[in-house]
Amino acid sequence: MSDQIKYVLDEENIPKSWYNLNADFPTPVPAVLHPGTHQPVGPSDLEPLFPMELILQEVATDRYIDIPAPVRDIFRMWRPSPLVRARRLEQALGTPAKIYYKYEGVSPAGSHKPNTAVPQAWYNKQAGIKKLSTETGAGQWGSSLAFAGSLFDLDVLVFQVRVSFDQKPYRRALMETYGARCIASPSTETDSGRAILAQNPDSPGSLGIAISEAVEVAAKNPDIKYALGSVLNHVMLHQTIIGQEAIAQCEMAGDDPDVIIGCAGGGSNFAGLAFPFLGLQLRGGRSRRIIAVEPAACPTLTRGTYAYDFGDTAHLTPLVKMHTLGSTFIPPGFHAGGLRYHGMSGMVSHAYELGLIEARAYKQVGCFEAGVQFARTEGIVPAPESTHAVRCAIDEALRCKAEGKAETILFNLSGHGHFDMQAYINYFEGKLVDQDYDEADLETALAALPAVAA
Repeated sequence: MSDQIKYVLDEENIPKSWYNLNADFPTPVPAVLHPGTHQPVGPSDLEPLFPMELILQEVATDRYIDIPAPVRDIFRMWRPSPLVRARRLEQALGTPAKIYYKYEGVSPAGSHKPNTAVPQAWYNKQAGIKKLSTETGAGQWGSSLAFAGSLFDLDVLVFQVRVSFDQKPYRRALMETYGARCIASPSTETDSGRAILAQNPDSPGSLGIAISEAVEVAAKNPDIKYALGSVLNHVMLHQTIIGQEAIAQCEMAGDDPDVIIGCAGGGSNFAGLAFPFLGLQLRGGRSRRIIAVEPAACPTLTRGTYAYDFGDTAHLTPLVKMHTLGSTFIPPGFHAGGLRYHGMSGMVSHAYELGLIEARAYKQVGCFEAGVQFARTEGIVPAPESTHAVRCAIDEALRCKAEGKAETILFNLSGHGHFDMQAYINYFEGKLVDQDYDEADLETALAALPAVAA
């Protein structure tokens, strides 16, 4: 039998609808609140930022929402993505467990992010919008929205977190190749950026700051809309194409995962794989262990508070009830830039509060060690974010070895690391070190959470 087996559906098996976990939660996700009135937001509150179709998806409770045919046509460029049995990794670990990974690095931008970038761009195009503003950490989302913008002739402005802007110059080059403009955040182009720089001219930036800048640009310009690559309900919805494909591919393989794993920053790739499986469970199917893996230097689920908070540093966004480290929290500049966000998807946070999923935090050196082992057995260099899922999958396989259990493990390999090789260089040269957040800064940020009545 070959060392590596791929399970690939044909393009006719691309899902025709997205799955909405909000239809199956035993209790509803807490409402998003207006920051001034603390009342649930309505469509008019969100209309300055998003086209109406995305606003309707944000509040939808239908179990399935149709994917527009033009969007599915574009998905055929790389979907369905392969499900792969990692036999060589299994052999290297000497585990009785079966390890599968759903590989999203086959997309043009190299990650799962185009799964939502393409529909977001399409809905904006249908609404007559000509320009989008957004933020990005490592650059996976910025690259993906730039790619989607090029398909629909949309101008894209990307505020990239300064530390990642400096660490990952090839991400900026990729965005510019697709036609986007990428600038370091905090910048001098917005009031919120200038305010941060006035306090700290050497600020490394954060996703919260970059969101503030992108939202400010959209809010002040009626011809510009804002696009977000994670956290929001409609983004979780769009990513469920991953898990729906994985369910069908596991059936092809004659297998059914016992453990499902995804790295989690804002929650999109984790939710994309896990939510369709979780929906099966909530509708009477068997239970599985579902693990969200985050960086120990930005431990939103494992250390954060479940509370209403702003999604950005300048407090321009509505209030979302989520696991948060506080909107002013700035994590250290570790290499998994896509996981350096102070908050977590409201839907993922709700699932965690209900005890439907687990959470685990890892330091970056151990994650890169796992990423290198994966590359040397399976041939794919994972993105720094994805190494967290790899680390957890390896640990679960070693647990199975110690316990003599032949469980099936499935994880989402959310993207490749071809533009992140400086991080691997640093790892091999011994320059990559584990970083800890500042406990005092965290306490200060949590103390400033908005006061919202229960």
